Amino acid sequence: MHLVLRKSKEFQRTISQLWNQCLRKKSTDTERKRLIILGTGWASYSVLKAIDKRIYDVIVVSPRNHFLFTPLLCSTTVGTLEFRSIIEPVRNQGFRQTDHFNLSWAESLDFSRQILHCHSALKPDLKYELSYDKIVIGVGALNNTFGVPGVHEYAIFLKEVADARKIRNRIIHNFELSVQPGIDESESKRLLHTIIVGGGPTGIEFGAELYDFIEQDVARLYKRKRDDVQVTLVESNKILSSFDERLRHFAEKKIKQRSGFNLLKDSVTNVSSDHVVLKSGKTIPCGLVVWSTGLAPRSFVVKLNVAKNSRGQILTDRHLRILDDPSGNSYALGDCADIQDMLLPCTAQLAEKQGRYLAEQLNGKGEGKPFKFRSRGMLAYIGQYQGLTDLPEFKLQGFPSWFLWRSAYLTRLGSWRLIIQVPLDWIKTHFFGRDISRID
Repeated sequence: MHLVLRKSKEFQRTISQLWNQCLRKKSTDTERKRLIILGTGWASYSVLKAIDKRIYDVIVVSPRNHFLFTPLLCSTTVGTLEFRSIIEPVRNQGFRQTDHFNLSWAESLDFSRQILHCHSALKPDLKYELSYDKIVIGVGALNNTFGVPGVHEYAIFLKEVADARKIRNRIIHNFELSVQPGIDESESKRLLHTIIVGGGPTGIEFGAELYDFIEQDVARLYKRKRDDVQVTLVESNKILSSFDERLRHFAEKKIKQRSGFNLLKDSVTNVSSDHVVLKSGKTIPCGLVVWSTGLAPRSFVVKLNVAKNSRGQILTDRHLRILDDPSGNSYALGDCADIQDMLLPCTAQLAEKQGRYLAEQLNGKGEGKPFKFRSRGMLAYIGQYQGLTDLPEFKLQGFPSWFLWRSAYLTRLGSWRLIIQVPLDWIKTHFFGRDISRID
C-alpha cells in the first residue's frame, strides 16, 4: 500500500513538472516579439541571417522566395554561370512555422495600428493583414526609366534572374534568326546590334560578359556572323563614375579597342521594338536594349506617408529608424532608404552592412551605437580577363584584378552549395563553352 502511494505521488510530481514546463514554454512563446521583414535582397536577407530567433518570431514577406547574389547576375545573361548557381532559397534560413514566409507583396502599412496589408504573389485577389511588434523595410528599388517612352515595353532591365533569362533568350533568338533564310543583311545586322543604356557597374559588366561570349562562343558557333555583331553603350556622363579616374580611363581604353564596341556620350529619348532614338537626334537600329540607369522607388514606398529624400527614398535616423514613426518600431534600409544628413551609396555592400548592424541592435547587442559605414572598395569586370579594383588601400587593374574579383565574390556567396556550384560553372564554361540552348 505504501509503495502504491509513493508511486502515485511520484506520478503526480512528474505530471506537475511537465505542466510547469509547458507553462514556461507557453510564457516564452508569448514573450517573443513578432518581427516582420519585407524583402529578400541584401539588406533584408542580412537581417534574417543574423537575427536571434529565440527573441523574435520572424516573418518574411516578399514576392521572391530566394536571395540573389547580384554581383554575378550579369554572368548568367550569356551562360557563363547558370541561374540557380547564384540564388539561395530563403526557407533554408529556417522559420519557426512554415507560414512565417509569405510569398506576397506588401501593399500598405498602418504605423499607428502596426498592421501590414499584403496580397499574395500567387493569387493576387487574396489579401490579408499581418500585425507586428517591429518591422524592417528592405524592399529595394526599381530601375529608373526617367520617363523615356517605350522603356517598359521594349527594353529589358537587369535586376532579377527573370531579367537575365529574358536577355539570354533574346540574344540566342537574335543570333538564330539572323542566320535563317529570308533574313537580309540589314535585318541581320539590326538583330545583332545590342544597346546598353547606362555606364554604371551593371552596364559595364554586362557588356564585358557579352564581349567574352562574342569572342569565345559566337566566333566558334556563328563564324560568319562575328563581324556583324555590334554593341553600343550609351552613357550621358562618365562610365563607372564612382571609380578612381585612372581605373575609369583604363576601362574606357579597353572598351574602345574592341572590334564592334562603341561608347556614346548621349542619352536615349525613345525606345522602339527595333531601334532607339538619342538626344542628339541619331536613330540606332537594334535587336536588344538592356536598360541599367539609376534607381526609382517601388510603389509600396511611394505610398508610405513618411519623410523621403529627393529620390523618393525613406528617410531614417542613424539607427535606421523611420523618422516619421514615433513608435520607433519601424526600420528601413538598403536601396529603398536613406539616412538623414549622411551621404551613402546604393550598393550591396552598404545594404549587407546595414542588415548586420540592425540585427545586432534588435538582438540587444549593439549598445545603441549609431550606424557607421566605411566602404571596403569596389570591384568590376570589364571583359577579356581584365578587372578593376578600387580599394582604399590600393588600386589595381588588368588580369590580377580579374583574379581578385572572382576570388572575392566566391568567398562572399554565403552558402557551401553556391561556393561549390559557381567554380564548377566557371570550369565548365572554360573547357566546353557556354550553353546556348534557348528555353522559353
